[in-house]
Amino acid sequence: MVQTANKNAIPVAKKLLECLYEISGKKIITGQHTQTVPMEEINFIKSITGKEPKLRGFELLSYSPNINYAESDSECLIEVEENKNTVEQALKWASESSDILTFTFHWFSPLGGKGKSFYSKNTDFDAERILVKGTEERKKFFSDMDSIAEILKKFSNVPILWRPFHESYGDWFWWGAKGPVVAGKLYELMFDYYTNVHKLNNLLWVWNSDVKEAYPGDDKVDVVSIDVYRPEYEPTDYSAEYFKLCEGSSKNKVCALAEVGYIPDVSILEKTHIPWAYYMTWSKEFCIGEKYNTKESLLKMYESPYAVTL
Repeated sequence: MVQTANKNAIPVAKKLLECLYEISGKKIITGQHTQTVPMEEINFIKSITGKEPKLRGFELLSYSPNINYAESDSECLIEVEENKNTVEQALKWASESSDILTFTFHWFSPLGGKGKSFYSKNTDFDAERILVKGTEERKKFFSDMDSIAEILKKFSNVPILWRPFHESYGDWFWWGAKGPVVAGKLYELMFDYYTNVHKLNNLLWVWNSDVKEAYPGDDKVDVVSIDVYRPEYEPTDYSAEYFKLCEGSSKNKVCALAEVGYIPDVSILEKTHIPWAYYMTWSKEFCIGEKYNTKESLLKMYESPYAVTL
């Protein structure tokens, strides 16, 4: 029997995790990130394939408590505006469907920063200071977590694939700027706080890194994942990334392509059965149009018996 990282996970969350294990290596769940309320990516996929992805991703960036509107450029303000009300949209979708929900959180730095301060280049916020008790950084970190916890509680009966501190193997986000080990410790703080204090028993915890020394441990992770943006297209099952992820996290956990630019080639997966439970294509131009994924590649995936759609 599959054991969730949170021993008190609600039954539907446990069932979802069991489903991911059951599917791995037999099929792959189709997924798509939706950055705006209209969810134009879903409409685009449906217009091409007649189907919708089984997994839908939503963004929480506009719910960051510390957005510096006064010192943000138009690009930042537009992105924040586009992402407003995504929680309401996710709630609506969850009430109408029994399918899979995942959240991405481009978290504006809890202190300081301007513009898109989830990027380390736009803030001097020191993530390592969170690990020191009594610091202002730690206080604001926990205050922000409280705010986001209240949002997540709205989904108390809905399982969420929760992927905090994503891409911590890089230094481009503030949570990874002091190295992946620090990001791993932040993940552990959140896991403990959300599980034991806020009792968020609807979350399945998705780790998003292939750096072994940063891995929080099997007792705090449900799914291990990686984001892959290759510079140009080539047909692939992402097998190299799969084996690197297993070596850099855990061989005991179900694996996912949490973000991709190019969707995997389903005809290769049908032969190799690399056990990705799901993939999620990123939003906007990564889905719409043919800059990254062609209409033919979408049809190939969504028409395949190996693909799980809505």
